[in-house]
Amino acid sequence: MSYSGSGNTGGPSDASGAWRNDGGVPPHAFDPDLQPELFRGVLTRRAVAFLIDLVVLSVPVILGYIFIFVFGIVTLGIGWMLFWLAWPATIVWAIVYYGASIGGPHSATMGMRAMDLELRTWYGAPGYFVLGACHAVLYWISVSFLTPLVLLVGLFNGRRRLLHDMILGTVVINSSVRTEVAPSPRSSY
Repeated sequence: MSYSGSGNTGGPSDASGAWRNDGGVPPHAFDPDLQPELFRGVLTRRAVAFLIDLVVLSVPVILGYIFIFVFGIVTLGIGWMLFWLAWPATIVWAIVYYGASIGGPHSATMGMRAMDLELRTWYGAPGYFVLGACHAVLYWISVSFLTPLVLLVGLFNGRRRLLHDMILGTVVINSSVRTEVAPSPRSSY
């Protein structure tokens, strides 16, 4: 148990006399009741950002397929054996894209940045590469196995978190509002 009282009484209760058993875990950094503007329109913006990211991911993949096709013609069909590498390369490209984007200085993919969104941990820290990669993988797994209806989870919670956000402990917020409301958590490190 942890003591959170303002006085130095040495007891495990807060100023109101209530006992706490939270293990010293800090509260969520972004509260939808205190800062509702951080979550306004987030689900719609996320959907549009996803479509933008799909285009960003698709362009290099399409160019790669075209290259392999032309290379196969030039090499009289031998180059077409590279087609078996295209699908695994597409998956690696998507994971690296999400990991590098969310792990970058903006904590957002190109689509998220276009829609003024950013991904943060539940305690307010910016994203990092592994978190971004896991975020993408868990999203695709949840949508693949649970159908796109799993996205309705975001309508029933104040932070507009989806299932994979809850599992990873992340939250997507309006980045333009966050910079106006509070200083960046990076400046406190």
